[in-house]
Amino acid sequence: MSLVATAPPSDGPIIAEVDMGADSSAPVVRATVVQASTVFYDTPATLDKAERLLAEAAGYGAQLVVFPEAFIGGYPRGSNFGAAIGNRTPKGREEFRKYHAAAIDVPGPEVDRLAAMAGKYKVLLVMGVIERDGYTLYCSVLFFDAQGYYLGKHRKMMPTSVERIVWGFGDGSTIPVFDTPVGKIGAAICWENRMPLLRTAMYGKGIEIYCAPTADSRPTWPASMTHIALEGGCFVLSANQFCRRKDYPPAPEYVFAGTEEELDPDSVVCAGGSLIISPMGTVLAGPNYEGEALISADLDLGEIARAKFDFDVVGHYARPEVLSLTVRDHPTTAVTYTASSAAAKTESSQKK
Repeated sequence: MSLVATAPPSDGPIIAEVDMGADSSAPVVRATVVQASTVFYDTPATLDKAERLLAEAAGYGAQLVVFPEAFIGGYPRGSNFGAAIGNRTPKGREEFRKYHAAAIDVPGPEVDRLAAMAGKYKVLLVMGVIERDGYTLYCSVLFFDAQGYYLGKHRKMMPTSVERIVWGFGDGSTIPVFDTPVGKIGAAICWENRMPLLRTAMYGKGIEIYCAPTADSRPTWPASMTHIALEGGCFVLSANQFCRRKDYPPAPEYVFAGTEEELDPDSVVCAGGSLIISPMGTVLAGPNYEGEALISADLDLGEIARAKFDFDVVGHYARPEVLSLTVRDHPTTAVTYTASSAAAKTESSQKK
């Protein structure tokens, strides 16, 4: 296996590509994970940046491109939204108003633009967004095919710690695995990758390319990604933002709680660490902690069968008579209107 570094243009991101030495009997897919920062509170500018990065990745032959968690809408790193037990501040409420305004409706015009980008550059696109559903926000991943069609979404099931102040909880209806021309693709976001039952639900759907958009740049993250690749017998593509303090609004508009006094504009507040791992646990590209980058590898899909020869977690290595999982995959809503349900059933029966 050889590591091939492709020299970028002087003003472009770094690209690392890995030749897996694949044979011609199995498909090979060029995948790219994007490591870059949001233009915070400016969704149109972030969409423009996403298109530039997508065009560049496509220019290097990418067929699948994965963006970080919350790339559209922004990851509110360091903010506590003025919340404490028993108290919320007016400034924190205004922060939430601005954050809500930067989120996107799904479906909506921003989704239409992302779909058009995927079709224009002929790539399968996996994009981390902040989804707005009324006045509740969700940390979501959107999927688009290379023909420019929106496929669906995954909502983060379990926001971590203070994220729960501003993000809702996804349910079992948005744990998709899409069968695409480049393989079966799904996603789990950041620390929900640590949830064994969620991973098992995705393995049960036959996931082959496991996307893991994240905000975790700590040195322990690659170990988690390697474990998932080995456990699931799948490729793992983890994309994180690389951010400096200057990528967020300045104080006092935006404050990194507890650390603001220690930061200067060039201080790194998220160091990236994006990487791609094979089903055998080999790191194919990354982790990159140097700056914004496009990190690419050629995925030999034959490696999936080679890995599952001796460990298929929901197949020949499973013991369903002893251990099994039931997934409640129906949508959950706070309010159900019985008259509407009855009308829908009547209309359905009339069509038969």
